[in-house]
Amino acid sequence: MIATVLSSSSRAHAQALKIAVVDMQRAMNDTEDGRKAKGNLKKLFEERQKQLDKAQNDLKSMKDSLEKQRDVLSRDVLAKKLEEYQKAFAELQQTYMEFQRELGSKEGELTKDIVERMQRIVRHIGQAEGYTLILERNEAGVIYTPSTYDLTDVLIARYNTGEGRSETVPQPKLKSK
Repeated sequence: MIATVLSSSSRAHAQALKIAVVDMQRAMNDTEDGRKAKGNLKKLFEERQKQLDKAQNDLKSMKDSLEKQRDVLSRDVLAKKLEEYQKAFAELQQTYMEFQRELGSKEGELTKDIVERMQRIVRHIGQAEGYTLILERNEAGVIYTPSTYDLTDVLIARYNTGEGRSETVPQPKLKSK
């Protein structure tokens, strides 16, 4: 895509392009709000992982018990216990998938406002400093760029100082009669 943009431009016009990159993932990890969101996600993940570990250990115990009793149980009882084991295994898989969806949803919920604010800051930088194109380092296939073209540190600093917050428009004061 970049090659198309650059190759379609005339040589003189291409020299006037001002391009930069930003690493949104690093910015997310290095801003105060991003660290807080990641901490909340980590806490939720650890809680869910404990639940999964317990269910997995219970399932392992059930399997070990079945293996030990396999020769002494009647065929009907063994079949019933195997069915219970398979049901518990399917429930564990379902629980795992539900936890994965929950974590993905929670991540989106916790980071949505942060990402939108970062995008506002990047747009402002682009407009104020005359950038033609600002690429997301991890999604644009950028393999190398000199650090002078990387705006990530600028984004982090501006974010942490409060730039990009949606500001409410002050309401006009009513005059008293």
